[in-house]
Amino acid sequence: MSFYRQPSGARDWCAAGARSQPLAERSLRADTCGRIVGGLNAASGQTTGLMASKVGINQLVKFWQELRAAYPAAEVIYAVLDNWPVHFHPDVLAALEPQQTRWQFNRPANWPSEPRARAKRLNLPIQLLPLPTYASWCNPIEKFWRWLKQEVLHLHRSSDDWLSLKSKIQDFLDRFREGSGELLRYVGLTPNSKLFGALFAPKASPT
Repeated sequence: MSFYRQPSGARDWCAAGARSQPLAERSLRADTCGRIVGGLNAASGQTTGLMASKVGINQLVKFWQELRAAYPAAEVIYAVLDNWPVHFHPDVLAALEPQQTRWQFNRPANWPSEPRARAKRLNLPIQLLPLPTYASWCNPIEKFWRWLKQEVLHLHRSSDDWLSLKSKIQDFLDRFREGSGELLRYVGLTPNSKLFGALFAPKASPT
């Protein structure tokens, strides 16, 4: 997901009779762009995210490493994703275990078919499941990005403070790092009651 220094337009409100309305002023600086790559656990609502000035091969490999670290006991992690070609670059796939999908990965014809010598061979137990082309509504994380835009990015007041804006975005992402039934309901998924009982049961107090 991309976000920008300049606030995006949206509806707002203020108290009736207020002498001055809150304004989302645009900065005179260049419209800096930031990027987020993230994952959403469809069973627990746990999120994993990486923010960077751009997302390319190196950032994707780093994200897959962070995703693996978030689930160290998983034998296989299945990642449902869109058809952005960089997802399937040979240097990215080199960091993962051999892919078992029967679907053909979408890559430009002029890209190499084999990873470069400098590509990281990490054998991360992650299997990629590409969605049909132009089917973003099939991926619940798109609604997570919508929530982020509605709560943080629309009409934000940090156009002259890029670091503050990124901090607010990071705070939003961190809210769901341990899982969230509220987030699952928001994106249209049903929380697994048994899993939630195990993950979020109150801890016994020491005696």
